[in-house]
Amino acid sequence: MAHPGNGDLVLVLNAGSSSIKLAVFDGQLTQILTGIADGIGGPGTLKLGDVKTAQGFPDHATALRAILQALEIQGFPVTRFAAAAHRVVHGGAELAQPTRITPEVLRAIKACTPLAPLHNPHNIAAIETLSALAPDLPQVACFDTAFHASNPEVATRYALPPQIEARGIRRYGFHGISYASLVESLPTLTGTPLPARLLALHLGNGASICAICDGKSIATSMGYSPLEGLTMGTRTGMIDGNAVLRLAEEDGIAATHTLLNKESGLRGLSGGLSDMRALLADPSPASVFAVEHFCYWAIRHAGSLIAAMQGLDAVAFTGGIGENAAPVRARIMDGLAWIGARIDARANEKGEPRLHAPDSDIGCWIIPAQEERMIAADAQRLLSGK
Repeated sequence: MAHPGNGDLVLVLNAGSSSIKLAVFDGQLTQILTGIADGIGGPGTLKLGDVKTAQGFPDHATALRAILQALEIQGFPVTRFAAAAHRVVHGGAELAQPTRITPEVLRAIKACTPLAPLHNPHNIAAIETLSALAPDLPQVACFDTAFHASNPEVATRYALPPQIEARGIRRYGFHGISYASLVESLPTLTGTPLPARLLALHLGNGASICAICDGKSIATSMGYSPLEGLTMGTRTGMIDGNAVLRLAEEDGIAATHTLLNKESGLRGLSGGLSDMRALLADPSPASVFAVEHFCYWAIRHAGSLIAAMQGLDAVAFTGGIGENAAPVRARIMDGLAWIGARIDARANEKGEPRLHAPDSDIGCWIIPAQEERMIAADAQRLLSGK
């Protein structure tokens, strides 16, 4: 395994539109440092561990340079890293597993840009900048779409002519790194075998549900983009295509894009609040309705995914809302009472890992999201040839 030093550390990078998040893991996959370069495109801040400084980041390349300099100052020069691993939002139909980045792989990631125009360009910028700054450092890409590659074609095809599907218009699903991590960590955290039919809910500002049979995704609520499915922080979730066409015709495509992705969901329903903590603390009818809408559509989509699995053995909650919002978990589990799900109210209030009551037919767990650790583990496995 070629790398610039004899280090065993892995640098995990997650480049978004205006930030680059990072985490450093050691050889035992213990997280030893986190940080973020925020405010890219203007006056920004760099936080690395407990050290925070104000810095201007005109672009992602500048931000990544600042990150590497700050890491070196804190005793983490690039020679200490065995690899850098990137969360890449979209791998399309072909990039369906963690992959060592080569010029060919980078071209394939670039070819997926039309599928994720809001995300992939930032991931690519981080990869290319790091290649220029540390050309000998191996880089790995982990794809948020990859876990759903096991979905059958009947689940991924829209009812469109083949020549349209050939342009990449199909369901992909997202939050795959989170679901892969959940499948790997659930047996260890619960002390029980992985349930044969598991309904996993990744609930955060972005929210989705996944039907997992024998550890593999067979259906999920997100589709061509992360816009489809559940009510989310600022995204509509499921909406009729003809409604979108009317909005695009009357308001223009750019305004409709902003509306559907940034001004809808919980924010649109409540009149401005997209954070679940703020919504649960606000007694206004609009906020109460927004929370109910979120839960109702989670239950509706759960029913569809339970049907795809032909039954249910366990439910797992992950993500910021899934892990922290007890009233939301209680409401969703109440909506699954028809299938024999019973929640232990005290355990739910305390946020304990095991949520199900003794008389529940269905297991129910909180599994903390560990996407960065999963990415580091995938990089380790890939570079060691395991």
